[in-house]
This record gives sequence, structure tokens and C-alpha cells, in this order.
Amino acid sequence: MKKILFRGSATAMVTPFDKNNKINFEIWEKLVDFQISNNTQALVILGTTGESPTVTYEERTEIISRIVKKVNKRIPVIIGTGSNSTKTAVRLSKEAQELGADAVLIVTPFYNKTSQAGVIKHYEYIASKINLPIIVYNVPSRTGLNILPETYKELSKINNIIATKEANGDISSIIETKFLCGDDLNIYSGNDDQTIAINSVGGIGVISVLSNILPNETQKIASGDSKLLFKYYDLAKNLFCDVNPIPVKYALNYLGINCGNCRLPLCDLNESSKNKIINLINKHKIKINLD
Repeated sequence: MKKILFRGSATAMVTPFDKNNKINFEIWEKLVDFQISNNTQALVILGTTGESPTVTYEERTEIISRIVKKVNKRIPVIIGTGSNSTKTAVRLSKEAQELGADAVLIVTPFYNKTSQAGVIKHYEYIASKINLPIIVYNVPSRTGLNILPETYKELSKINNIIATKEANGDISSIIETKFLCGDDLNIYSGNDDQTIAINSVGGIGVISVLSNILPNETQKIASGDSKLLFKYYDLAKNLFCDVNPIPVKYALNYLGINCGNCRLPLCDLNESSKNKIINLINKHKIKINLD
């Protein structure tokens, strides 16, 4: 049986920027406390929602150091270290390990992609170079590559590959993965709207975008509260009305949390999408207080 890093909801955190598009650590550290005090079970830093492709190497080092120190082992800190270069993924993963991360989240290779055999070799090589637990991240809509259940079976044999963040949207495939891997691979939903469905077939939680705004409610959804899922389904759905994390950052800014704009090539929401987000926040009477 593989180690369980967390159960329930982990927040895929945004990276707050100031008016000059620099990292806003003051806001970020307040968001960390907000998340922990509202029952989030782990934090995922420098993932897709954290705009990792536009964060520099120097910024990464400072981000990891400061967030690990701020969290201070209260909950696990998981760092996104994926790359379409295996050697780069190793370098980023080693750095995360040295800076005190609790685990790494490694997306499948993108653009150059690879075969299923290449997926196995990619993760085998990275796993052999670090001691940290690894969560595989499967998101075919972004990478153009989907991990098959039979490939998961091989990956589950690697000691420090403990879980997958599964965002392929295919429940039947997830069932087969669970059937083949059993307790040798933990499964987290990568889509807020599928959390309960995936948990019903053996998943143990979600790595969530919605929880940037509703951490306590997302944890309850991840624990099986289907009424809350349907209550907030419209908001969870519309946080993907544009490319993630554009909508969730807009929502946080509207709620008075100065997270700044996304870095190019991500740009602002159009007016129609802004109005959708505003109307849903007002409908659900959402408020965030970081003080």
C-alpha cells in the first residue's frame, strides 16, 4: 500500500502578482494562512494554476523557500516540477527536495509528448534521482498525451510514485486504473466537478481550483457532500470559462484579494465572462477575509 500524502482537498494555488507583475509574497502568505485555517489538506505550488510556465527559475527558488517556511509543516507542500525535458524535471524536483517540499507533482511531457513506454521511462528516471513522493499529473487537454491504465500499472510499481492527479475526464479509464493498481496508486481528481464521482470509484480527494475561493466547502465536497457539489457546481464550472487560472484570479481580485493579472500569454477575461463570475460570487454570497 502506497503512502497517503493527504485525503480530501488540496488547493492548486494561484501565484499572486503585484501591479508590476512581480511575486506578491505578502498576499501569498496571507492566502496560505487562509487555506490552512479553512481545512485545506495540502497546498500545490507552481502547478498549472500557479502559472508555472512563466515563473523564472530564480523566482521558483524564492517561492519554494518562502512558502515551505510559511507553512512550517502544518500541511504538505507539493511543488509542480514537471517538464517535457526529463533532465529539467529532475533538476526542478531535486531543488524542491532540497528546499523542503513534501512531494512533487509532475505533469506528463508535453509538446514533444512521448509513447506510453516513454512515459514509464520518464517517471522511472526522475523517481530514481529523488527521494520525495511523486504525484503523476495526467491532463491530456493541455499536454496532448494521455496515460493509459496499463501504463499506470507499471508506474505503480515504482516505490516513490504514490498517486496521480487524474484530469482525463474518463471515469471508465479511472475505474480500470483502480482495478489494475489497487492500493499501489492513490487517485486524486484533477477536476472539481468530478471529485465525488472519482472518489466513488476509489479516489481519495481532489487537487482543486475551486478551493482557492471556497477551501472549507471544497474539503466537504471531497469528503462526500454531494449537496455542496451541486450548490457550487455553477461556480466550479465557470472557473473554467476561460483558460485556467484567468477566471479564478479574476474572482479573487473581485473578492478584494490583490492577486494581480496573469502573465502573458494569458490575458484578461472578456466582459461577458467577468459578469458570469461576478454574478455567481454575488449569488453565493462569497466573501474572503485575510485579516
